[in-house]
Amino acid sequence: MIDIISSPPQGAETTQAFQQLKTRLHRQMVDAIDMSKAGQLSENEFRSQLRSLATFLCAQPEVSLEGNDRDLMVRELLDEIYGFGPLEPLMLQDDISDVLVNGPDRVFIERNGILVKTNVRFADNRHLLQLIHRLVGRAGRRIDEVSPMVDAKLPDGSRLNAVIPPLALAGPTLSIRRFKTKSLLFEDMVRYGSLAPEMAEFLKLTVKGRLNILVSGGTGAGKTTLLNNLSRFIPSSERVITIEQTAELQLQQPDVVSLEMRPANVEGRGEISQRELLKNCLRMRPDRIIVGEARGGEVLEMLQAMNTGHDGSMSTIHANDTRDALDRLELMIALSGADLPTLVGRKYIASAVQILIHIARLHTGERKVMRISEIAGFHQGEYVVEDIFVYRLMGSDAEGHLQGAYYATGYQPLHMQRLAAMGFQVPMDLFTPRELTEFQSTEEATDTGEDTVN
Repeated sequence: MIDIISSPPQGAETTQAFQQLKTRLHRQMVDAIDMSKAGQLSENEFRSQLRSLATFLCAQPEVSLEGNDRDLMVRELLDEIYGFGPLEPLMLQDDISDVLVNGPDRVFIERNGILVKTNVRFADNRHLLQLIHRLVGRAGRRIDEVSPMVDAKLPDGSRLNAVIPPLALAGPTLSIRRFKTKSLLFEDMVRYGSLAPEMAEFLKLTVKGRLNILVSGGTGAGKTTLLNNLSRFIPSSERVITIEQTAELQLQQPDVVSLEMRPANVEGRGEISQRELLKNCLRMRPDRIIVGEARGGEVLEMLQAMNTGHDGSMSTIHANDTRDALDRLELMIALSGADLPTLVGRKYIASAVQILIHIARLHTGERKVMRISEIAGFHQGEYVVEDIFVYRLMGSDAEGHLQGAYYATGYQPLHMQRLAAMGFQVPMDLFTPRELTEFQSTEEATDTGEDTVN
């Protein structure tokens, strides 16, 4: 186990006895609260009284807490009522992207793409289950033996997934995907080496030139982050509609309509799928449609939109590489119920999607745009896919750091002619075959690729 939590001196706060004592004091607080009077107090007054009550209970001789341990207990008791309980210190750290609870004494986080076990623990399964019930209730959902699995959005935008017995055999599990209030910008991605400046410049051109883009990658690869970055370059004069399972996109344009699918209730009714949202959004006069993640039959409507006047639309898809992304699109068309021959489906995809971007999270935790490709056509039943930029791994050094470089392949995309006809100044030297500079300063990255319309 790696101790990563900065807290008071190692001791009581990491022991099971400390958590069990907190559970007992928490129950005493709940029993002492007069809820009939609590409703007459403002939130600040109620919090102040709770803090006073917690301080009083912690000062009792039988509790025997002193100094830092007493202050920590008071803070954690309030976290049990208002916050995330033992997880509160983790939720306050901005560099943590995922919090994963596999049981009362197995709590992991993802930081910089690496999973690490923490010293955070719950008193027991009952304590963990109480937190899950409170978080799920705060999101307006419920979880019990009848419905032992839930996916919900917390008030801060974070995504919560919980599974409890009988589905979770080893006890309750909880996963929280953190919502980042500060988006990672292209400039940051360039600085961190996630893509080269020339690649960022090309992608800005594709968005401004209204090319249809599909971003592929595995779980946690950074697909949504990249999609957020791409959306920054949509002109403010355009009407954009976003469709997501759980709203994560943060568009800055003035005319943005965000739609979020609704799961079925406990009785199995009331579900609104992404496909229904897509069908409806076509009646809302969108200039562009952004589908947070293509998952099923809605792909057919998305491709129809891309083919019928909604140029510049974008989406992401789970896939291991570019070819796998195209295969999954074909599978989703089949799932839509459309009885299309494979050849027709492929032609439809080839005419709808112009740019493919594959991003991956490497085993070191680094995220890299592995390739940017163009669907250049369709020939003899197969896609014509040409790589424009690629990242090539070259092994690792003595310290385990990956060695690699970005390259321009020398291929000049066919759609650049379309952009030039639209009045964009396309710097063709972007595509000169060479190794690309991976890192540069933020100021340089900001100035890179600010193309204008003639």
